Amino acid sequence: MSGVEIREYRDGDGPAVREIFSLGMSELVPASFVHILKQPTSQMLLMCTFCSLLATSKSFLLPVLAVTLLLAAIRQLLVYWVNAYIETCCSTDLSAIGETYACFWVAESEGRVVATVACLPRNGAPDCLELKRMSVRRSHRRAGVAKRLCQTVADFARQRGYAAVVLVTSVVQTDAQKLYEGVGFRKVREFVEPDVASRLSNFLLFEYRLDVRKDHTEK
Repeated sequence: MSGVEIREYRDGDGPAVREIFSLGMSELVPASFVHILKQPTSQMLLMCTFCSLLATSKSFLLPVLAVTLLLAAIRQLLVYWVNAYIETCCSTDLSAIGETYACFWVAESEGRVVATVACLPRNGAPDCLELKRMSVRRSHRRAGVAKRLCQTVADFARQRGYAAVVLVTSVVQTDAQKLYEGVGFRKVREFVEPDVASRLSNFLLFEYRLDVRKDHTEK
């Protein structure tokens, strides 16, 4: 997209960065809710609730109402979890960007911050940088901004002698998966966090890797 400048983070960018991150995370709620409903555990819970109430109450309205309330409760819990995560991130790393990240970039269009990306050394892998906080405003998606941000991180890693850029994304972020694969990242691992909620919902996380030294050699 013409007119979009990628530059390093400045102190005054904080509110816009947190807003973009918050909006991006909130957009994951519907897809996450659908993912949860597709899981056998969720379907069994809903079916058992419906059938048991239907058998005991001899009423069709009560089990329908109960299942509706259960669905609403599941979604509300999901919203609560996402909002809690947003609040935690905004009060920790996103309130101390200069101290947290090796580098943090924003994409600016007509004086407005429209996208973000960051990187920091990967824990347990000193030769890798981890791409973090990639988020693009809806108004500027599918215009090449995210690809330019990925390339910015890759160039930064290569110039500083890192072997690769790695990142983690989730099963519900299908557009992000396509983006990363389109710019050369390859999936190297699938895993689920050890907490009960992640295991019950089979909330898969995908680790991707881009070998920047290899890219440099091939060029």
